[in-house]
Amino acid sequence: MTALWRIFTLMVKGETKSLLRGLLLSTLVLMMGAALLGLSGWFITAASAAGLIGAGAVFDVFRPSAMVRFLAIGRTATRYGERILTHDATLRGLTRLRVALLSRVAARSYDRLIRLRGAQALNRIVADVDALDGVPLRLFLPLIAGAVTQIVACAMIAWLVDPRVGLAIFGLFTFGGAGVLVWGIGRAQTPSRRMEAAAQAFRSRLIDLITGREDLAVYGQLTTQTEITRTAELRRQAAATNTDHLERQIGAALMAVSALAGGAALWIGGHLAEMGEISPARAAIGFFAALALMETLAPLRRAVAEIGRMIGAARRVSEQLGHEVASAAQPVPEGPADLVFSGVSFARNAGTRRVIDGFDLTVAPGEWVALKGPSGVGKTTVLLLGAGALSPLEGQVRLCGQPVTQCSPGSVTLVGQRASLLRGTVAENLRIVAPEADDDALWAALAVVALGDVVRDKGGLSMRLGPRGAGLSGGEARRLVLARAVLRKPLVLLLDEPTEGLDHATSLKVLAGIRAALPNTGVLMAAHRAEEQGASDRILTLG
Repeated sequence: MTALWRIFTLMVKGETKSLLRGLLLSTLVLMMGAALLGLSGWFITAASAAGLIGAGAVFDVFRPSAMVRFLAIGRTATRYGERILTHDATLRGLTRLRVALLSRVAARSYDRLIRLRGAQALNRIVADVDALDGVPLRLFLPLIAGAVTQIVACAMIAWLVDPRVGLAIFGLFTFGGAGVLVWGIGRAQTPSRRMEAAAQAFRSRLIDLITGREDLAVYGQLTTQTEITRTAELRRQAAATNTDHLERQIGAALMAVSALAGGAALWIGGHLAEMGEISPARAAIGFFAALALMETLAPLRRAVAEIGRMIGAARRVSEQLGHEVASAAQPVPEGPADLVFSGVSFARNAGTRRVIDGFDLTVAPGEWVALKGPSGVGKTTVLLLGAGALSPLEGQVRLCGQPVTQCSPGSVTLVGQRASLLRGTVAENLRIVAPEADDDALWAALAVVALGDVVRDKGGLSMRLGPRGAGLSGGEARRLVLARAVLRKPLVLLLDEPTEGLDHATSLKVLAGIRAALPNTGVLMAAHRAEEQGASDRILTLG
């Protein structure tokens, strides 16, 4: 429960006012419900008694009936306000959790990121955050509101009826409800964890089936993968059925607690009325209020059934949020935007041969520098160090006189060997780096990389791409990524074999276009081809 409480406090920190108001309204709803049913029971019983003794003509029916209407209408309006406040605050809190988790993933080392399966990681984050919506809505807020309502109801029933009735109701709901919750949590953790694990397995296998369907069909494994996916879904359905059965059992146990509380209130109140200590109408208040107080336990039914799923998600999220992350990015100070490598050394693992050792280089604004050398000498490593994706073993990489890792996002842009495109339109892929850019700016960026005519012929900016840029050739996808980098207008642009897959004429157009579009941007690129080396102001040979 410690992890759940930590998640709850994290969500409260950002939405304290909204959640406190929602908690107040939630408590008020429960109190109004108990007051409504208690008053209705008293009103009916008192009116019947007045009619039996012939006092119906003088019995005041207007004020109690008006109060009943007020409580009924007010409870409905209060419930609506409570749902708006708590759900809105919870959704905003979940949004912040998602952003924080994705930020932690993005802050991981380059070596960990390249081994990360993006679909599985995103699926895990989405599923965990979705599971945590029940932490405030179905667990802690109902627990707090229910506890406050029970205490207030105990005091009011003791005052209006008899202390023995109030204590009996309070004791049964408190200890009986706690017993059911402890019993339910003990039984529910394993089934709900299994349901979540089965759901994750199904999603993962379904993603593999969809993304790899062509390869699976070629190797004759499509039917096998389909059956594996179906088996995972059947396990998920079976686990969900077990969890549903358990939820109903918990609900039945809570109803039994409510029935015992109502029965105790009726027995004690009836005995007191028989002894003449209280009137039958006052005895009815305790009985009907006890029935209404069942609402203090009802929201916990689903929370207990899903407790294993929530605890697992809370532990994973807490663990990820507990990792130290890089310092917050700072704006680049005024001054020359020189990218400086000073005595930089790097090794993949401690004790292994250094890929880069004592490397020094300065890339001035507007200067193009090409890194030349055979494969494996560290050209890509230098680019990753320049982007801050790798941390040097020794030395420093600085931009404008400060560590490159502390520069604002977009100051240094790296275009790697793989084209990183998303499913969506061409415009959406470009606006990832410039959300406010208009269509003219997008077309201008495409023209820089000689891709404008190609995109027009294929449907324009609204052309939809498949996963990883499906719909474009390898060279076209690479140029679209370069257009996105141009649109960002970085201080330093790092390119890893930018013209790979392009013909000679197109390569020259692209390189010339980038230089013309970004005249003050320093460019450092790993260059194998003659076109890339020829476009550079100087060439540095590694190895």
